[in-house]
Formats: sequence, structure tokens, C-alpha cells
Amino acid sequence: MLEHVPHWLGNAMRGLRAGADKLVIAAPELGSGFMTLDLTSPAFANGARLPVRFTADGEGVSPPLLWRDPPAGTTALALIVEDPDAPAPQPLVHAVVWGIAADTRRLEEGAIAADGAGRPDRDVGRNSYFREGWLPPDPPTGHGPHHYAFQLFALAGPLDPGSSPGRAAIVEAMAGKVIAAGLLVGTYARGEPEHTGRNAGSPVLA
Repeated sequence: MLEHVPHWLGNAMRGLRAGADKLVIAAPELGSGFMTLDLTSPAFANGARLPVRFTADGEGVSPPLLWRDPPAGTTALALIVEDPDAPAPQPLVHAVVWGIAADTRRLEEGAIAADGAGRPDRDVGRNSYFREGWLPPDPPTGHGPHHYAFQLFALAGPLDPGSSPGRAAIVEAMAGKVIAAGLLVGTYARGEPEHTGRNAGSPVLA
């Protein structure tokens, strides 16, 4: 949809961004000082460009994700994907997945899809378009690089955010239960050459 935004308008909005400080992983109600989860993807390196197939310019499926063992005491995991560079007051939510079984270590390509009543090992909530599933990256032309923050949380205790929850319900339900978190960032901007090098590095979210 945003591919139809003219380049001049996208360029004019380059300074209008929600901000990385508004990502869920920085939410004060979740606390601080939790342990680190090692979250990666075989499809792109941390801080590198997302392959087109995972965006609105390609097939628009969700990328594969991998993570190592969460800490002892983890009863479930939750994943939230946001774009803090969206020209909006809050980051754009691209995916919410909750109730991921504690012994799960990966999400396959295309796994973040509408699932209605959910699955025994996980459930998919609503993105910013109020739809279940993966919202493919679709940054305005000319707006510059957008950083897509894949945030994985290890939780201790039951999580009941209701049926098909969105960001606010998940954050409220996770408050006081996060014991570890992982962050993986992929970037995308229209008109840039594709580069998905597997080098590791710290993401830049500004």
C-alpha cells in the first residue's frame, strides 16, 4: 500500500519516526535487567537488510527465526515485531505471537499467519492493521531505512492476554513475567540493493 506514496512525500517525512525508545522491549512495565536470549535468523544477519520475499514487495511471508535455550523457569515465550521508524506516534506492529511452548526453538518461514482459535503450541495475535498474522514491511518510498525489531520474550508464569490480542494486551499480560529477552533487527528501504550478509553486530535503531 505505501509503495504508492510518492518519493517526495516519503522524503519529506524522513524526520517523522516513532522512535526506538517506544519498542516493547523498552517498556518500563516489563522491568529491566532480564537475561539475554540469543535470537537469530538463517535468512538475514542482525542489522542487515531483509530479503524482499519477506516484504510487501515480495511474497510477504514471515522470516524463519531461531533461538537458543531460554533460562530455567521459562513457561512460555512471546514474539513481537515492530517498526520504530514508522511515521506515526507509536511503532507499527508487524506481528504478535504468544503462548509459544517453552521447548520451541524456532519458527519456520511463513509460520506467522492467521490461525483463528490458535494452535496447541502457540497463538498469533493482531498486527497494527487489526489482522492476525504477519504484516509485511511496507515502508514509504523515500523515507529511508526502516528497522524491524524482532523481540522474543521468555516468560515465567501464566499468560492470558485474551483472544487474538494486540500489542497493548500482550504488554499488559507480560508485565512482571519477563525473565529474558532477545532482539534481532532487520532493515528495509525501497530502492536499496539487497544485502543479507551473515555478519553479526549490534543493531542501530536510530
